[in-house]
Order: sequence, then C-alpha cells, then structure tokens
Amino acid sequence: MPLLLLDLDNTLVDRDAAFRAAVTDFLAEHDLPTSDLTWVMAIDAGGYTARDEVAAALTDRYGDVVPTTAIRALLDSGAADRVVLADSAREALGQAAADGWTCAIVSNGRTTQQEAKIRKTGLDRLVHGWVVSEAVGHKKPAPEIFRAAADAVGVPLPGSWVIGDSPHADIAGAHALGLRSVWVTDGRAWTQDPYRPTHIAEDVASAINHAIRTSG
Repeated sequence: MPLLLLDLDNTLVDRDAAFRAAVTDFLAEHDLPTSDLTWVMAIDAGGYTARDEVAAALTDRYGDVVPTTAIRALLDSGAADRVVLADSAREALGQAAADGWTCAIVSNGRTTQQEAKIRKTGLDRLVHGWVVSEAVGHKKPAPEIFRAAADAVGVPLPGSWVIGDSPHADIAGAHALGLRSVWVTDGRAWTQDPYRPTHIAEDVASAINHAIRTSG
C-alpha cells in the first residue's frame, strides 16, 4: 500500500487559527489589551518557539495580573481545544483510504498536546497511525521520525509522499530521504533554493488529491 506522511499543525489542521482564538479569549478574560494579540502570535511563531520560552515571555509580561495556571492552560490546551478538521481534508483522507493508501501523521511537538488534537478532530479514525517527535526522540526533518512513522503503520518508506507546510521540517526532510512531497502554501511563495517540493498546493485537501492521483 502506498504511504502518505502528513504533517499535523497548519497542514491537516489550522493550528494558528485555533491558537489565535485561544489568545483572544485569554486576553479578554484577563482584561488585557486586545492589541497584544499580535505580540503573542509573534512570540509563538506558529508553534515553533519552545513552550518554555513562550511561557517565560507571557509570565514576564502578565505575571502580576494573570495566574501561572492560566498561562499554562493557554499553552497546553488553548489550540488543542479549538482545532477543527475541514470537511475538504476529511473527504480527501477518506478518498485516500478508499484508494488503498496508508495515511500516517508525522508531527513535531509534545505527545499529549498533539494526540489531543488528533483525537478531538477525529483524525484518529481517519489515519492509520501517527508519530510525535517527543515520543520517538527525533524531530523533523530528521530521517528517523519519518522512518518511525512508516514502521508504525507497517509500510515501507520508499515511494512515500510527504505533505506539509514547513519548507524546513517537511519538504527538506522528504528531499533528504528521496521522497516525493507536496508543500501546502497557504498563500506563501517558495523561497528555498537548495531543494524544491515535487508539487505545490494551496491546501491539504488539494495536496492529498494530487498525491493519490499521481502514480509511478
């Protein structure tokens, strides 16, 4: 069975939109300036800033008026509680499975948080398995995490497609392993010179549909 290796945050689910909604609620609940939304999102950097660094920045800014437990809750479950799976992505995953593809999620992050997103959105019932960097001890673009995903679903890695939004974590990881890839742009332009994705798509549903239509 051919294998699709899919990124989670900002690929299968719009993690940034979910976190933005959580921050908006956090600021309102604690009577903080709504203009701080831009600052918090910049500090977070799409989830790539280490959780401890974000927590330290928020504590330094709001520690006198916001309980530490509230800051922890925002970072631990704010996005996870609000993520949704678009109908188009759900349908594309269903079509991939119907066409005989094995689908596995490959995600950087903390296991508890990422698995909460997978289960809340119902992805656990749509994919055949997943790996999270904290659990396997390797982060994308390291080849080990992609190999761990293939092992988790019992499908050989050669011939797989990698789908993700990160040029560095997803597309460079695929390139290093000689795998085909689809970059999910969300309106961005490709700026990397040493490597390129096999295909570029505006959203994950289009990316999945391209991969399952492409043979050879």
